[in-house]
Parts: sequence; C-alpha cells; structure tokens
Amino acid sequence: MRERRRPPVAHLRWIIISVSFLATTVNYLDRQCLSVAAPTISKEFHFSNTDYSTIVSSFLIAYAIMQLVAGGIVDRLGVRKSMAAFLSWWSVAGALHALCNGLWSFRIFRFLLGMGEAGNWPASSRAVSEWFPSRERGLATAIFDSGSSLGGLLAPPVVAWLILIHGWRTAFLVTGCLGFLVLVLWIWIYQKPECHRSITSVELQLILSDRPNDRVESPARSGWIFRTSEVWGVVAGRFLSDCVWWFYVYWLPKYLADQRGLSLIQIASVSWIPFVSVDLGNMFGGWFSGVLMRRNRNLNFSRKCILRMGVIAMLSGAPAGFVGNAAVSVALISLVTFGYGMWGTMMLTLPTDLYPSSHVGLVSGLCGTGAGIGGIIFTSLIGIVVDSISYKPIFITAAILPVIALVSVETLVPKVRYLGSPGVKS
Repeated sequence: MRERRRPPVAHLRWIIISVSFLATTVNYLDRQCLSVAAPTISKEFHFSNTDYSTIVSSFLIAYAIMQLVAGGIVDRLGVRKSMAAFLSWWSVAGALHALCNGLWSFRIFRFLLGMGEAGNWPASSRAVSEWFPSRERGLATAIFDSGSSLGGLLAPPVVAWLILIHGWRTAFLVTGCLGFLVLVLWIWIYQKPECHRSITSVELQLILSDRPNDRVESPARSGWIFRTSEVWGVVAGRFLSDCVWWFYVYWLPKYLADQRGLSLIQIASVSWIPFVSVDLGNMFGGWFSGVLMRRNRNLNFSRKCILRMGVIAMLSGAPAGFVGNAAVSVALISLVTFGYGMWGTMMLTLPTDLYPSSHVGLVSGLCGTGAGIGGIIFTSLIGIVVDSISYKPIFITAAILPVIALVSVETLVPKVRYLGSPGVKS
C-alpha cells in the first residue's frame, strides 16, 4: 500500500522549533514546581536551607552526569527518538514527586528528574543544527530556550494556585503529566529535514545550502573535538555562568519569602517578572545577532557582541541583595536575567556554529555537564552561606562570575568559526 504523502508546509523549521519550545516550557514548569512549593514543603517537613540545597543539588548532580550521556544518546539515536525518551522519563519523574514523604524521597526523585531533563538541551541544539542555516540559529536557539523562561513564568501562579486549592502533591502530579501531551506532538511532527514528507523543496534547499559536507560525519570519531580549545572555552563559560541562573531559578521564591517577607500570593505576583525579562533577553540576543550578520558583520563579531552585552547587564545583580526596597531588588534581578538571556542564547548557539551537527549533541552535553558541575558547587555553597551569613555574598559572587566566564570564552574561543572535521573536505 502506498504511503500517503503529506501536503507541503511552508516554514516548517519554525514549527519544528516551536514544538521544542513547548518541550522546554514543560521541562522548566516541572523543574520550577519545587521552588514555588519550597516554602510550603520546608515548613511541613522542617527543612533547613542546607537541607533544601541538598535537594536541589541532587537534581544538579544527575543533570551534570546525564548531560554528557544524553549528548551521546542524541548523536546515536537521533533527535526524534532521544527527545521522546527524555520527555517520557522526566514527566514520570516529575509526577512521582507527589509520593515524597521526607528528605531522602525528595532527593531521589529530584535526581531522577535531573536525569531526564538533561536531554532536552542537547536534543534541541542538534535540532537547530539540522534544521536552520547559521544566520537563523541564534534566533532558533532563543525560541526553544525561551521555553525555560515561560515555564518559570507559568510556575508561580499555576503551582501556587494548585497548592492553595489542591495541595502541593497535586501540583507535582499535574505538572508532571503535561509532558505526555508534548510527547504526542513531538513524535507526530519531528523528522530530519531530508526525510520529512511535509517540507517544501525551497526550504530544504535553504537548509542544505548552508550545511558543510562534514556536518553529516559519523559521530563515532569525535576525539578531535576534545583537542580543540574552543570546546573547553564554551564549557568554562557555562561552568561559570549557568550557576547564576540556577541561583535565581531555585532560590528567588525562598529569598523573597525569607529575606523580603513576602507571602505565597505576593511571591506569585512578582517572581514571574525575571522570567519575562530572561525571555526578552533570549529573543533580543538571538534576533540582534542575526541582524548583525545580515548587515555583513561576521559570525565572530555577531556572537561575541551579544555575549559582552549580556555580561554588562548581569553586573546589576551585585546591588540587588543590598537595596532596601523589594521592588527595586526584583527590578535589578530582572535586568540580570535579561542579560543572562542574551548570554545564554549565544552560549547554546556556539556548539552549532563550531562543530558538525553529528557532534552537536556531544558538545552540548559536555557543556551542560560543565554547567551542572558549576551549579552543584554554587548551590551547595548557597545553603551554607545563607544559613551562616546572608544572601548578600551570593549576590556579589553571582555578579562577578559572568565576567570571569566572558574572559574564559574570549581566551579559549579567539574566533567563532566553523572548525570542520579533520581530514574531511567541506
């Protein structure tokens, strides 16, 4: 029986990345459920800040380990199958939080959640590499990554409402099950552009015309990547900067409750603002990088200009913990997250700029592992510092680390350019 041909769909690549955006949104909604529920859970189970930091670290340990493993899985199985597996895993793990009854159960289920959620970024980054020409990769990355801020934006009102009406266990169950809706959509729509039955010939030609020959190289020979300084520059940049984002993601609701005295309702009414600003930073960074390239600026200038702008904005986090007014503090934090949005989009885009698509999952996973290790170290210190001193040293450190990250990237990635593969003509 002849297979039915699907009607061609114009601009299919933007639909593909929109589904990846939905997956990232659910990913962060599941992740943020704990931070919104933290004041309630900590009170019920008598968790200290140090206890809470060990729960967060459990997620980050699994996340760091699995980023590299997930990258290899993506390169072996392909984007479609690997993302489906990751979505299924983290959705089940998120829902299982409803069964927690103490410190160790929270640690275990956060660890399982981290294992599954780690695969989203390597898979989505490789999807960008497969479906987009270089001038559009920054914006495409910004679109899927902005799902993290939308998830963070939705979490406070949605989770707070579920907690107040149905309890925190229902909140975890509901958010965990949302992933299965995205899973069905993903399996239905995703294929490589060369295999997709709905892609137009014009769009396929656009995608393939920008792809060097060695972007289809087998992932088996990847040792040369580890001998390039560029990969370690991106790893170092992520190691030193992503922990800043983790701080605001996991600790902002607790900070507003503990330090600023806000209620759960008040937290829900203001804690979404920094997530809107990071979304705006994502989109601005991806868009403006493309604008620079269309105005004949080279790839190196276009990417590094956005990185530098992002770091300058993140310096505003230093006074956020010292100002007396909670609204001013949230405003400064929002400027930090706007800067991080610009920075983070470019850091996620760099692997697609530097390496063949057959290795993008591995490189993205390696960078994610570096980011996870940095998050583990910083998050572990946060609980100790907050319990013994205050949040103020953390805000200062979170402003300094991105500067060091930028220096590392500038030094180890002297020029953003496609490196190709040894011995393969492009």
